[in-house]
Amino acid sequence: MPADTPSLNDRAQLLLKTLVERYIAEGQPVGSRALSKYSGLDLSPASIRNVMADLEEMGFIASPHTSAGRIPTSSGLTVSRVSTKKR
Repeated sequence: MPADTPSLNDRAQLLLKTLVERYIAEGQPVGSRALSKYSGLDLSPASIRNVMADLEEMGFIASPHTSAGRIPTSSGLTVSRVSTKKR
């Protein structure tokens, strides 16, 4: 990750990676329930929404409209790709 990129904890990295994978597979915004199902984490959708809010604040994901799930931004795609290569 570039030096000016906020550091993501393991949970946020996994959720961002899962969101990117689901978005690429489905071509649709990804909601907290889908992330809960596909991430393998034992978290409630509400806990996932909190992490998603943090990711959105950092500029890694965005909401196309109020009631939609989230989509990765170009920064989110880059960070997801970099963090996947490190593992």
